[in-house]
Amino acid sequence: MNIALWIIAGLLGAAFVASGAMKLLQPKDQLIASGVDFLEGFRPGSIKAIGALEIVGAVGLVLPAALDIAPVLVPLAAVGLVAMVIGAIIAQLRRHDTHAIVANLALIALAGFLVWGRFGPESFTG
Repeated sequence: MNIALWIIAGLLGAAFVASGAMKLLQPKDQLIASGVDFLEGFRPGSIKAIGALEIVGAVGLVLPAALDIAPVLVPLAAVGLVAMVIGAIIAQLRRHDTHAIVANLALIALAGFLVWGRFGPESFTG
């Protein structure tokens, strides 16, 4: 199960780095044109902050355990990313933009499994 948790952490990390980089590097108009419609109600600075938090969370999924420096941060980063995705779902529902909710639920399921596995049976402290 440890290998599965590492794979999930790596995949989630890559997904959130890509998503965060997109929000950091592209202007708001370009993001909305590319299909991220729910960001229309957000200010550009808020979008950049969300992107930065996604990248920090993605790094927190892998780096603490890989370097063996405070590996308890891995499930905490996953909890933070779950909270961010729940916020994205709420923003999408408010705009009646439901096309990405299934993907977001999959991200929540994977991150939730990572939280359970790293706080529980495959904890770095045990």
